[in-house]
Amino acid sequence: MMLSDLPRRTLATVEAVEDRGPNDPIARRLRELGFVDGEQVQVMAIGPIGAEPLLVQIGYTRFALRREEAARVRVRSNGADQGAGQA
Repeated sequence: MMLSDLPRRTLATVEAVEDRGPNDPIARRLRELGFVDGEQVQVMAIGPIGAEPLLVQIGYTRFALRREEAARVRVRSNGADQGAGQA
């Protein structure tokens, strides 16, 4: 599953950032920001216009990512909906 497809408030683990070509600067920057294998991540909020940007939390840091950027991050869902029961 790609990060762009992850439901809001669902905890997941980063598996990889996919390069779209040699020396892909966006993929490299995502890895520099902490999107590396084994890191916990979740989509906190989704923007109102075209569902962009995505507010993504990795560790204690939040980033606004375009859906196209989030589609480069492969994740596996941890299965538990962290937002269950919240208003």
